[in-house]
Order: sequence, then C-alpha cells, then structure tokens
Amino acid sequence: MTKKKANDKSTKKPKDENIKKKTKETEENDLQSQLEQAQQSAKDNWDKLLRSQAEMENLKRRNAKDLENAHKFALDGFVKALLEVKDSLTMGLKTANEEKATIEHIIEGLEMTDKVFLSTMEKFGVKAIRPEGETFNPEFHEAVTMVPVPDKESNSVLEVVQTGFTLNGRLVRPAMVIVVQ
Repeated sequence: MTKKKANDKSTKKPKDENIKKKTKETEENDLQSQLEQAQQSAKDNWDKLLRSQAEMENLKRRNAKDLENAHKFALDGFVKALLEVKDSLTMGLKTANEEKATIEHIIEGLEMTDKVFLSTMEKFGVKAIRPEGETFNPEFHEAVTMVPVPDKESNSVLEVVQTGFTLNGRLVRPAMVIVVQ
C-alpha cells in the first residue's frame, strides 16, 4: 500500500499546484480589480473635492458682491424718501420768491416741510427726543445750563434748545436742554 499511497500523492500534487495557481491568479485578479475600483473611487472623490472647492469660491465671490451691493445701495430707500423733503423745500422756495408771497405762507410751507421731514425720518426708525417737562435723563439729554425756577420741579427739563434723535432706540444725538435747578 505504500506504493499506492505514493502514487496517489504524486497524482495529487499537480492538481494541488493547479488549484494553487488558479487561486493565486484569482487573488491577483481580485486584487487588481479592487485596486482599479479604489483608484476610480479616489479619482471620483478628487473630482468631487475640486468641484466643491470651485463652488465654495463662487459662493464666496457671490456673497462678497451681494454684500458690496447691500452697502452701496442700503440707503436707496432713504434717499428716495428724502427727495420728497427736497421737493417740498423747492416748492417752498419757489413760493417765497413770488411777488404775492407773505411771511405766513412761507412759515406755513416751512412747517409742512418740517412735518414731511420728521415723518420721513420716522419711517426709517429715526425718532425725535423732545423731553420738555420730563425729568432730566443724562442718557438722552445734555444739559446746556441750569436755571432756578421756584414753581417747577427740580431736575426737570424746562426748555429744549436742540432736539435729540434716536435710531431704532440707539441715541444718535442727545437733546440739548435747559434744566430746572
């Protein structure tokens, strides 16, 4: 039986070698296809990265341009509203230059222009500070002088010398006032 076993072993060797060769070839083919897939995936990812970077650059440029335009034209509505005030002043000057113009007409025109101006300012969040009769508030008022008045409450605003203004609640210019001592 030893001869038979030896013969069996010798016949098995070539089959085993063929199987091993085929397995190696299959493994090499698998590795080669995996490598190709990995390279293709890397190429696709690289392409996606480049596209994303280009899109980010375009977005940055677009946002910068939008921001520049917003700064450039932010006052567009405000300027259009102020043109109404300009038109009112122009009409007032034209009326004042007429021969039959009276002081009363000129004063009336100026008062109307002042109302138009203040309403235009209020449309855009600018509010006047007129604190006459109120308690002096150093956050919104600037005391020009103090005057002793016996029948008025101490530390109250007697007279507004110059109107103050706030923009959306933030002080732009304090009201200049005369305060009771």
